[in-house]
Parts: sequence; C-alpha cells; structure tokens
Amino acid sequence: MPALHRLRDQISLKNYANPSFVDRNKNAAEAKKKLLEKFKNAPKPDEATLAARRAEQELADKAREARRIERERVKAETQARKEAELAQQAEAALIAEREAADALVAEAAAKKAARDERYAARKARKR
Repeated sequence: MPALHRLRDQISLKNYANPSFVDRNKNAAEAKKKLLEKFKNAPKPDEATLAARRAEQELADKAREARRIERERVKAETQARKEAELAQQAEAALIAEREAADALVAEAAAKKAARDERYAARKARKR
C-alpha cells in the first residue's frame, strides 16, 4: 500500500484536495473577475422595457391592494356578523335567565299563597 501512495503523489501534478492559500486567493479573484465581466457584457434594458416593466409592476401593486382591501372588507363583515350572533345569543340567554327567575318567583309566590291558605284554614278550624 505505501508504494501506491507514493505513486499517486508522484503522478499528481497539483494537490487539489488541499490547495494553498495563494491558489485559493487566485481562484477567488478569477471568479470575481469572470462574474464582473458577465455583468458588464450583459445587455442593458432600454427605457421602453423599463417603463413597461414599471407599469406592469404598478398594475400588479394596484391589483394586490384591491385584493387586500376586499379581504379586509370581507373580514370586517364576518367579524360584524359573528358579533351580532354573539349579541343575539347573549340576549336570548339573558331572556331565558329572566324567564327562569320569574318562574321561580311565581312558584315561590304560589307556594306561599298555598301555605297561607292552609294556615288560615287551620286557624279557622281552631275557632
């Protein structure tokens, strides 16, 4: 095996697995230079294209804003509907509670009247 490693080291012209700092720095500079050339050579958009793109963007912005306003309107309507339902439910619960309280008062009054009637009958028998 050691002979194989020696042979590999002799054959390889450059150690790509562990490049030196100078090699890495040079490669980075070349990459930056190529990227800069790519952008320098890229075709420049003309004013008509830019104006058309800007108009499309403004149109899309207006449509997006209209959709946002519509969503907010629907959300507000839904919220108002829910609040109205809750208010109706609360009012119905309050009415049911009042009716239950009135029924309890009426029942208590009827019991008191019956008790008073029995008391009066007992007094009448004693005389």
